[in-house]
Amino acid sequence: MKPPAPSSVLRKARLSPYLFTLLAFIVFVTVLYGEDFTCIFSQIDDSNHHHHPPISKKKSEKLPFAIGESEKGCDVFSGKWVRDETTRPLYQESECPYIQPQLTCQEHGRPEREYQHWRWQPHGCSLPSFNATLMLETLRGKRMMFVGDSLNRGQYVSLICLLHSIIPKHAKSMETFGSLTVFTAKDYNATIEFYWAPFLLESNSDDAVIHRVSDRMVRKGSINKHGKHWKGVDIMVFNTYLWWMTGLKFKILQGSFDDEVKDIVELPTEDAYRMGMKSMLRWVRKNMDPKKTRVFFTSMSPSHAKSIDWGGDQAGNCYNETTMIEDPSYWGSDSRKSIMEVIGEVFSKSNVPIIFLNITQLSSYRKDAHTSIYKKQWSPLTAEQLANPVSYADCVHWCLPGLQDTWNELLFAKLFYP
Repeated sequence: MKPPAPSSVLRKARLSPYLFTLLAFIVFVTVLYGEDFTCIFSQIDDSNHHHHPPISKKKSEKLPFAIGESEKGCDVFSGKWVRDETTRPLYQESECPYIQPQLTCQEHGRPEREYQHWRWQPHGCSLPSFNATLMLETLRGKRMMFVGDSLNRGQYVSLICLLHSIIPKHAKSMETFGSLTVFTAKDYNATIEFYWAPFLLESNSDDAVIHRVSDRMVRKGSINKHGKHWKGVDIMVFNTYLWWMTGLKFKILQGSFDDEVKDIVELPTEDAYRMGMKSMLRWVRKNMDPKKTRVFFTSMSPSHAKSIDWGGDQAGNCYNETTMIEDPSYWGSDSRKSIMEVIGEVFSKSNVPIIFLNITQLSSYRKDAHTSIYKKQWSPLTAEQLANPVSYADCVHWCLPGLQDTWNELLFAKLFYP
């Protein structure tokens, strides 16, 4: 059979005048108004994601103190711990006189140093090396402050230890004034400070020394009680988590701590924590200029009080643990995922520029890095306690040098290479 002649194919494929006119009109309108259609579709897409802050189409402005950008697609908080006998630890415990005695594990008899020789390695990229000179030059004439609880104080002291060795002895000092501790690098006219405020809001646990209160409560809308001392800071690092974890409910004071009859309500802990987060964001929006300052929030520090979580003895905890948890998906029962969800929810609905230092997962692996029993005890141990070290092991705080130096390497990376 012969193929049809070209002319017959053309006749069959010929369009009717009406259809041709309609197609021509559609092409004409699309070319003429295509940009407007794109705009309309993008608005529809935006309306489906209204909880996100609007994204500017202009080139993003350089953040204060940034000197470069992170490697594209690199999540510095996702990675693994690698053994490093060469560059870890970043300093020696005996060389840093600023470490509190509850964190000096070697001085208090820890028999090994394995926990000091681990370096965090992000997947597919590397952390920039911590540069003490760059950090101090950046802080010249400025204030940096850590606000929060004793875990934030541990990170604060770690940073001092990373910096102080390049400052002459006569040109540095550390003083404490109530809730405020101030390290001064005199030649740089710079201060690095820690302010004790475990809830950020005013609470009945605000005394920097005597704060062991069983019936904890915070006063609603009270962040300025402490916040007035934070004004004028150039780089701020907040944390708050552990002190909220007293149970499923938390007490909120509606009036004043001076009221004879106190108006107290109980909220689910997540709702109380949400209130604290929103107060912090409001304070930052009102008091921190995003064109001149930077603000960080450090996520919850995990504890390791139940060794059954990682397949250990039912009655055990971090005591005598010298190896880390290998399971990359490990998440301990002491770290409330519901609190992480509150943080994600509150931050995603806000356009306040805060960088989230997500140290929780990478720290969860480090059951070996706690102070355990190797620390100053604030009261004499009983014979019963001495017979059972698990009973008084501290599975909350971390030895220095150690894990919290990595937190500051991550802070350094996000400060200079956001």
